[in-house]
Amino acid sequence: MSLEQLTAFSVTEDHARQEQVWESVSRSRNDEPYQIRRLLTEKTVGASDKRARFVGVTAYEAAGGNVLRDLFVEDDGGWLEDVALLERLVAEKLRTEAEAVAAEGWKWVEVAASFPYGHDHGLRQLEGGLADLSAEQQARLDALQAEYAELQEKYEGVRELPDDVDARFCELEETLEAFENRPQIFNPAEIVHAGVFISIEATGGLRIERGYVRGEDETAFAAMTSGSDSGARTAAPDAGSCGGTASPVQRTVVTVAGQANPDDEEDDASRPLPDRLVVELTAYRTLALRDALGSHPHTAMTALLHKLCVDTFHRTSGPGCLEASVRQVQLPVQTPELKDSAPAKSITARHAAWKADVPTSDAALWDWLVALDDAGRLSLLAHCVSLGVNALSERADRHGGTGITVSGLHHRLDQADRLAQTIGLDMVQAGWRPTVENYLGRVTKRRILDAVREAKGENAAQLIEHLKKAEMAKEAERLLESTGWLPEPLRPVELDVRSNATAAAELLPEFLSDDEEEASDPDRGEQPHDVMPE
Repeated sequence: MSLEQLTAFSVTEDHARQEQVWESVSRSRNDEPYQIRRLLTEKTVGASDKRARFVGVTAYEAAGGNVLRDLFVEDDGGWLEDVALLERLVAEKLRTEAEAVAAEGWKWVEVAASFPYGHDHGLRQLEGGLADLSAEQQARLDALQAEYAELQEKYEGVRELPDDVDARFCELEETLEAFENRPQIFNPAEIVHAGVFISIEATGGLRIERGYVRGEDETAFAAMTSGSDSGARTAAPDAGSCGGTASPVQRTVVTVAGQANPDDEEDDASRPLPDRLVVELTAYRTLALRDALGSHPHTAMTALLHKLCVDTFHRTSGPGCLEASVRQVQLPVQTPELKDSAPAKSITARHAAWKADVPTSDAALWDWLVALDDAGRLSLLAHCVSLGVNALSERADRHGGTGITVSGLHHRLDQADRLAQTIGLDMVQAGWRPTVENYLGRVTKRRILDAVREAKGENAAQLIEHLKKAEMAKEAERLLESTGWLPEPLRPVELDVRSNATAAAELLPEFLSDDEEEASDPDRGEQPHDVMPE
């Protein structure tokens, strides 16, 4: 055993586990120190995890939790060994925060370690205002802004800031951001019909989203806003009841999203990708496509004009005066990380920027749009059109149900591919990377090896082919990092091949078309955008 290997074992004092890992790596060709550390910490949570940051390592240790630390290598704070204890502490702290927020008088409070992207879709958000600053707070804010401006002017053009100056810049930015993000003040008579979402930020901070009205509360809210006088609307609710006659605060169980991936040894054949995985992958692609389209007004205009032409010349009909609407499509199956992805953050920021400018009155909106310059109109059009993009590859309904048909799915994906090609969508630039959680731990060993072989060559694949699936997936994640490798559903496709196949299918009745496709393509279940197997 080399000295480097020996130091790697210092991560844990569990001698039985040390011996188990040594026996495993000594019989393999993968006995590097980093692999030893990886195996010894695979059932732990890193101190950089948002749950660990939220609770705090000190609080975790005070509750009896053990932290594994590397004595010789930088370990980013170590690894928290008792995951069950950590999750209990997270739930307790979130519940405490929820009770404090509930005392403000909200009707309901939803609590979770992480909410999916689009969790607030269909809910109306109350208009609030920032709390007024006291004279002392305003004076401190003015002083901080003046100091920040002075430092900017002094070090303008300097390529590398001194460490102390850089640290001071960070402190000032955090403090000023806290002033900007101070809690909003809402009408006490309105909050008894609304609620709050509480979760954990990616950096470990607390995320509180106040002022959302559910559909079932809209009637009571409308009656309050239209039938009550101003005095009744500003009357404060009974603090002891969290909203007077409103129903008790509704707290959900704090859950941490996760998925067990059993060790799949069936690597004799590259089976089709699991249905849920394909939908999750194409959910990320849909979000990336929306974000990209929102920055391409010309393509967005083409997409909208295409829809109008289809409605006009293909004799489709529907109710309404124009019926040229964009319906924002929700992503029912997604990974917990999707809401923190680069496309999600970009869309949210762009939407918030436009929402701040768009008038709430219908008449005022018309006048504002008329006065908006052409560049602004195109940018706004691109954003609105982009939210209607649906590039999900989901299971087709072959039995006449309410789901999407086979031909309908082909039609959707052909349009999505055409849109992606026009925009030049690059899923690598959109931030997707193969990890154990989002792909490698969800597929067979054969597919893991195929991915490494495509990206790094046969020699790299041979280095990990002897490993168990869990170890293989982790090693593959490391090998595939920065290679730009993508699974089939996220790769660009050749439109002429897909278009020809779709055109041939549309010449036949659907029940014949389905049989013809299956007979002509025995491996179609493994193609990136085909109908998933039953």
